[in-house]
Amino acid sequence: MTVKQFPRVHGPPPGRGGLAGLFRERQFRWLYISNTTFFLAMQGQLVVRAWLVFSITGRELALGLVTLMVALAMLSLGPVGGVVADRFERRSLVVAGQTTVVVAELVVLSLLLGGRLEFWHILVQVAFVGAVFPFVMPARNAIIANVVGRRRLTGAMALTMTAMNVTRVVGPAVAGALIGAAGVTVAYSINVALYALALAGMMAVGRAPVADRADSSLLQNMAEGFRYVREHRLVLVLLFFGLVPMFLVMPFQTLLVVFAEEIWEVGPRGFGMLSGAAGIGGVVGAAFVAWRGNASRRLRLMMASVFAFGLLMMGFALSPWFWLALPLLLAGSAFQAIYTTLNNTAIHVLIPDSVRGRVSGFLTMSFSLPMLGAVPISALAEVWGAALSVGLASLLAVVVAVVFYLASPDLRRMDLSILKAFREAIVLDADRPSGARPASPAARRTAGGE
Repeated sequence: MTVKQFPRVHGPPPGRGGLAGLFRERQFRWLYISNTTFFLAMQGQLVVRAWLVFSITGRELALGLVTLMVALAMLSLGPVGGVVADRFERRSLVVAGQTTVVVAELVVLSLLLGGRLEFWHILVQVAFVGAVFPFVMPARNAIIANVVGRRRLTGAMALTMTAMNVTRVVGPAVAGALIGAAGVTVAYSINVALYALALAGMMAVGRAPVADRADSSLLQNMAEGFRYVREHRLVLVLLFFGLVPMFLVMPFQTLLVVFAEEIWEVGPRGFGMLSGAAGIGGVVGAAFVAWRGNASRRLRLMMASVFAFGLLMMGFALSPWFWLALPLLLAGSAFQAIYTTLNNTAIHVLIPDSVRGRVSGFLTMSFSLPMLGAVPISALAEVWGAALSVGLASLLAVVVAVVFYLASPDLRRMDLSILKAFREAIVLDADRPSGARPASPAARRTAGGE
């Protein structure tokens, strides 16, 4: 049986007019549709689950505990999932993971329909799903690079981030409206159906080539990933630099229900509007990066964005009026999307495919930090209040970003390093004719600077 694989993509990097060409690639279209549907279900489920938890317990700390269960699983299994994404076929990993998510959601839905759902059921379910994400997310990110190549990666990832942020608008807004109009059970059922549709879309995506068929053990492969990150300082710096807003500020999302219910008293519809405003901002920011393409001076834009993000979020948290908080949240989320998209894309441009899954596993660990940070910020919110806790965290993020920039010469040379990586990708594509077999893992390591 012949295994269908992704074709090698050639062509110029997408600038301001080349994004439409990505959608002419059949594999990218299916991947984009599947990812968008999956994120739509996930974002809607965040609102529904938060509403369920707060309705059952009435405590802010319970919201933090739910996110903690997911964070611990992602943090501990991130490196393992990255190794698996390099050693095995990536599309199959995503399909298996999404199937597991659908089954877990169906179990909770059955308990909800039967009137037997309790808080501990949700804790167990999110811990189980959290253990699946470290295997799905690195493989999903790596597949994007397999489809489009490094030269078109900025546009492809920015389009994916745009879709993710569109779902942050549509998912929470629709979920909040459904909870108010039809009840939480209907909202939960629709999200489960969307998960199933995302699984069907991923089944249409072609299989990806295995990145590294090395005979090493799982632990040896994991050690190789840590060694690569340690020896390539810019990749290490970007991984840590991306943690600043993720750990300190992004946990505010967990407390949005508190802002809606107790500070501004706007109910579920206002809760959906807050989540939607964050999503709209994310769409604007990610779309800007996609339009900008491979333009230079990424670092300057990254630093300006993290500054603006922290200051705007501080204004949002301390705003006494709901209608003032909405535009502040929208603008802050736009700058957060610009910063995150540029940071993550820079990492993927710099690394070779042979370790892409493992480095993506480390990125998965960083994604868990907002969830991990939700516990201390939720605990502080019970003592100081949600507004003061989020405001202080936002100010601290700005201070840490300044210190990080001044202390890291590798970060200050980031633009030159990315330009070099783009030139290497052009040489590799020029030397390999269309339809040629992928380079061996050893060759990819050499080309990527391993």
